[in-house]
Amino acid sequence: MGPFKALLIEQDDERKAVGSLQTLTADRLDAGEVLIRVHYSSINYKDALAATGAGKIIRRFPCVGGIDLSGEVVESADGRFRPGDKVIATSFDIGVSHHGGYAEYARIPAGWVVPLPAGLDLFEAMALGTAGFTAALGIVRMEDNGLAPANGPVVVTGATGGVGGLAIDMLARLGYHVVALTGKEAESGYLRGLGAAEILLRSSIDFDKVRPLETARWAGAVDNVGGRILHWVLATMQQAGTVASIGNAASFNLDTTVFPFILRGVSLLGVDSGYMGFPTRQKVWDRLAGDLKPRHLAAVTRTITLDELPAAFAAYIRGEVKGRTVVRIS
Repeated sequence: MGPFKALLIEQDDERKAVGSLQTLTADRLDAGEVLIRVHYSSINYKDALAATGAGKIIRRFPCVGGIDLSGEVVESADGRFRPGDKVIATSFDIGVSHHGGYAEYARIPAGWVVPLPAGLDLFEAMALGTAGFTAALGIVRMEDNGLAPANGPVVVTGATGGVGGLAIDMLARLGYHVVALTGKEAESGYLRGLGAAEILLRSSIDFDKVRPLETARWAGAVDNVGGRILHWVLATMQQAGTVASIGNAASFNLDTTVFPFILRGVSLLGVDSGYMGFPTRQKVWDRLAGDLKPRHLAAVTRTITLDELPAAFAAYIRGEVKGRTVVRIS
């Protein structure tokens, strides 16, 4: 194993995070039982925040970016993995305080590594990545809480984002009537193509006038936005409805009342994909290879090379990206 290329995130003289392509050697890799030759990674909004310094994501400098990776085991000190095994590693401290997937090689703790399930290839695993895992985990949690297609419609907020789009595709495949809430009217055709039965524009809702309880509409909700949109979602849930709180694209604050919970029995489920352990992590990936595998994954995924990666982050920060971006590493 010779020198290899990686996107390394360091601090500049003003203590701002800055990412650049560099050549590293094996001795720079972090500790871990499994050495992986990385084939693919992906771009999540969190990755863009980390690599550009737009968000305080990196907890240790320097750090190779990329919270997702898929590839082939080269060496393993853990009996569960052997050279040649195809694997996935996402979340935990990867790309944050442990060298991540934007490198031709990664050394990862065995407890963070998932065997690639039958039904997925390494490219598809990264077309899904943390975004797909998060969407699927939210759906699984809502199902465990009693959600079923017969219960009624499910609304997805932040619908054009990576998590939102994949959630729409998965829910539609399972037979749910999916309503996509978006501020981007021009993307209505795109969302219907993913399986949304209805498009609801944010401009049609006066969020400043939402009452503690509004007309009950949704059996389930996948919320990627937070803030006053989540308040509106909670106020419009049906009796015994269930909400998966996944993101805070608009705000991490929530100004609401207890009425949806005590008068309608609404459940607000927190979805933490970062540190979800086993066996749930394996269960979710197995379902992503089966009944939760999006039907339009290839159509919503573009591919770039590692050399093209540094220039790709700005569009994420500006909110101009829809679908998924896979990074071909090696």
